[in-house]
Amino acid sequence: MVKNGALLRELRKIAKDKGLTLDLIRHGANHDVYLLGSVRLIVARHSDIPEPTANGIIKEARKA
Repeated sequence: MVKNGALLRELRKIAKDKGLTLDLIRHGANHDVYLLGSVRLIVARHSDIPEPTANGIIKEARKA
């Protein structure tokens, strides 16, 4: 399990390395939607996120 805060820190680091910003588009009931360049990322609002899910989100972020 990956903590939500740790995942967001990693996403911000990826954004900084690419010269982009991680922008919160909207809060949902169970998920938040972020925009990293032209890539939309959907991140669960749970405190713990399963490792495969977190890895998938990071993989999508690296495509930006």
